[in-house]
Amino acid sequence: MKKIFLPLLVPALISVSACTPSNDSKTNVSDTDTLATAQETTNFDSVYNSISDADIREPLKILSSDEFEGRLPTTEGEKKTIDYLVSQFKEAGLEPGNGDSYLQKVALMEITANPDMTMTIGDNRFAYKEDMVASSKREQASVSLNDSELVFVGYGVNAPEYKWNDYESLDVEGKTVVILINDPGFENPKSGKFQGTTMTYYGRWSYKYEEASRQGAAAAIIVHESAPASYGWSVVANSWSGPQYGLVSEDKGASRVAVEGWLTLDAAKQVFSDAGLDFDAEKAKAMSGPYNKAMDITASVTVKNTFKKSESNNVIATLPGSAFADDHIIYTAHWDHLGKDESKEGDQIYNGAHDNATGTAAMIAMAKAYSSLTPRPKRSVSFLVVTAEEQGLLGSKYYAANPVIPLEKTVANINMDAMNVLGKTKNVAVVGMGKSELETYLKKAANKQGRVLTQEDKPEAGYYYRSDHFSFAKQGVPALYAEGGNEPADEETAKYRKRMNVIVTGCYHQVCDEYRENWDMGGIVQDTQMLFDVGVNVANAPMWPKWNEGSEFQRQY
Repeated sequence: MKKIFLPLLVPALISVSACTPSNDSKTNVSDTDTLATAQETTNFDSVYNSISDADIREPLKILSSDEFEGRLPTTEGEKKTIDYLVSQFKEAGLEPGNGDSYLQKVALMEITANPDMTMTIGDNRFAYKEDMVASSKREQASVSLNDSELVFVGYGVNAPEYKWNDYESLDVEGKTVVILINDPGFENPKSGKFQGTTMTYYGRWSYKYEEASRQGAAAAIIVHESAPASYGWSVVANSWSGPQYGLVSEDKGASRVAVEGWLTLDAAKQVFSDAGLDFDAEKAKAMSGPYNKAMDITASVTVKNTFKKSESNNVIATLPGSAFADDHIIYTAHWDHLGKDESKEGDQIYNGAHDNATGTAAMIAMAKAYSSLTPRPKRSVSFLVVTAEEQGLLGSKYYAANPVIPLEKTVANINMDAMNVLGKTKNVAVVGMGKSELETYLKKAANKQGRVLTQEDKPEAGYYYRSDHFSFAKQGVPALYAEGGNEPADEETAKYRKRMNVIVTGCYHQVCDEYRENWDMGGIVQDTQMLFDVGVNVANAPMWPKWNEGSEFQRQY
């Protein structure tokens, strides 16, 4: 697999920890003899084998039920979710992870845009959710663009290490930038630009809005295309409508562009045509090198907001270590999803069974397994179930900026998100493969199951930047994200997988992401056991895992 290298990304992306771990061993952990002696619990095998379908299926079914209302932060659905999680951690015998509390308060700003809006570009009037979505992260009741000049800025990338700056010699103050999704390598992999089809952080929508804000633009509009985005327009429409959350900021969002939006591909092509430009020709120029062009057309839209400060919660529980209790391995999963949409006819609840009741349920099962180990692992193991992942990794981002466990005492992070409901596999897909020594532990755990490590299925989708481990990686904590691969264990599983994969893929961020009795939980059990194995070995190992030398993430000793 190609490694994803971002050696000189903007400082806002990578701020590694400058603290030194208390552990004084810095030896590389690739020594198999060292790994073989790391597992020191006497009943490990029996606990490992006891992790079962029922252990995961029951909490999965409960968390994704209509009663939990789609688990939107700050709603009644959140209260039910965190009450359930706390009860499960208490039942497992885990201690509160934040002093005497299982909760970490996360201050959020909830902003909801009135859906009764129209975006006018030239002579076109684009409808909300059908042709475009628009929102604002500013704490203002009304935010308007009035005849703002459009400027096409290609991929909207400013990347010195790739000698690429779409904003070079360009003043976009007060203007609206129009941006392509993904990065220049995706559709032109033979060019050698960026990382080819493997998405870098420059391809993520979050980066594009951040860079447009740094450049002083009034608004930023991303052109949606399903292949480079890795999801369809319905995902954009569902995810960007309704309440939107951000972390509370001192400047009340003033440093961000006033309007953040998306256009469908058809709408964008119409805009380019009206500006006397051919979309495909302009896109080709943007792929070949840094590019920008004034469009000589203007945009207007008014976003009317209701906003309020609110509090959500991360949930954290800890099993204290038997020897080095101050050092922690942290497992993460996000408990939240999209809530419900009362404007929809029929089913209104986004149950989020696969994303991410699966990972949350697996974490509960894993916590109970850890509490059964004799003796306890040498280092502490903490379970962090975060809020507002769907809103931009906000819960984990908040935790990383306000850690309950000091980052210099955080040995490693292991993440669980949207786990495998497609049956057992012969391989393990490693997201961001090649980044850290945690993969040495993962390989050993996978080999025990007769499995091999392989590259993730769609590196072009940028999954390494789309889940909560990324918040830890940015702070220099070695972080692992791995899941069941694409090679079914047997022919029967292959047939099941072919049928079910259509449903699972089609229901991403849709109301049909619901628990199904016919789900084959063998893959989740397999992966839960594997990640349990990894964590136990890291917790007992004589030294801390490190980032690989070529990784863009490093602790600074």
